[in-house]
Amino acid sequence: MLVLLPPSEGKAASGRGAPLKPEALSLPALAGARAAVLDELVELCRGDEGKARDVLGLSEGLRGEVAKNAGLRTAGTRPAGEIYTGVLYDALGLAALDASARRRARKSLLVFSGLWGAVRIDDRIPSYRCSMGVRLPGLGALAAYWRAPMASALPEAAGSGLVLDLRSSAYAAAWRPKGEVADRTATVRVLHSQTVDGVEKRSVVSHFNKATKGRIVRSLLEAGAAPKGPGELVEALRDLGYAVEAEAPGKPGKVWALDVVVTEIH
Repeated sequence: MLVLLPPSEGKAASGRGAPLKPEALSLPALAGARAAVLDELVELCRGDEGKARDVLGLSEGLRGEVAKNAGLRTAGTRPAGEIYTGVLYDALGLAALDASARRRARKSLLVFSGLWGAVRIDDRIPSYRCSMGVRLPGLGALAAYWRAPMASALPEAAGSGLVLDLRSSAYAAAWRPKGEVADRTATVRVLHSQTVDGVEKRSVVSHFNKATKGRIVRSLLEAGAAPKGPGELVEALRDLGYAVEAEAPGKPGKVWALDVVVTEIH
């Protein structure tokens, strides 16, 4: 099982470990593209601060992020699973997983990134600020830039098993499963069900969508679930107590869309 996650906008501070070693990152097929993005981002942030903030979409209060990016090559690093914070990662709770679940997380979780393309949770990276929605002056829109490198690297990373795609739309634009990989890929939408005057009403949740997705991943990791395809994933989630609705796509090469229905949001 390969689980695709978005990064978090906010990140923990860089660690005290050795500086970045690009050659040590997972998915070596992305090395050339990573180097190009890193080079331009560092150069941008070493120049005019106002221009860098405009390109990166940073407010005055986040001007310190520019200096952070300028020092990416010499900054300390820590595992990506510690760098990424926020609602989804708080709910996932990587640090609290037992040893077996942690091993499964190292093998199955892949975090997408505007700067790195995608990294495993044990890849050591510095803290940075560069979302997939950024358009760099030289390379252009990052989501479009990453499509070709991802098309080469991701099918191999997906292997022959389930792909659980929990990315937000900005990061999903960098790689869309096709062909037989799409046949074994599932996305998840979280719906909040409420009964009003005896009538059920459902709404898509945003903030709590992230928390629910984090809990789903944690549940699968802790249970040691190993679904081979979307159908088995539906059964595994139901066994774990989730209310899941799903319908198989009508034709080959289409991703499964799963709805997880919750009555409480937290």
